[in-house]
Amino acid sequence: MQIKPGSVKPLFDNVLIKPLEEESKTPSGIVLPESAKEKPQIGQIMAVGPGAIDEDGKRILMSVKVGQKVIYKKWGGNEVKIDHQEWLVVEQKDIIAVIE
Repeated sequence: MQIKPGSVKPLFDNVLIKPLEEESKTPSGIVLPESAKEKPQIGQIMAVGPGAIDEDGKRILMSVKVGQKVIYKKWGGNEVKIDHQEWLVVEQKDIIAVIE
């Protein structure tokens, strides 16, 4: 089954992130092979959940929104294949910064 980007709706405080490609060249102009590239830690938010529920049953609102570019923890989240590309589902706490 092929999953389309608009059909994924994260639950609770989960966020769907499309990783942004890293540069394939170093600042000095050396082209990096795929095996030498690190996993990207910057991505664009494609969907957000409604927020977690606290112990009193109240919804905790999300701090991030669709369209924002963010930096997330290197080993956080779960990879999912959407439209033949690897995307991530991370908890909001694994997002460490918003890029403005």
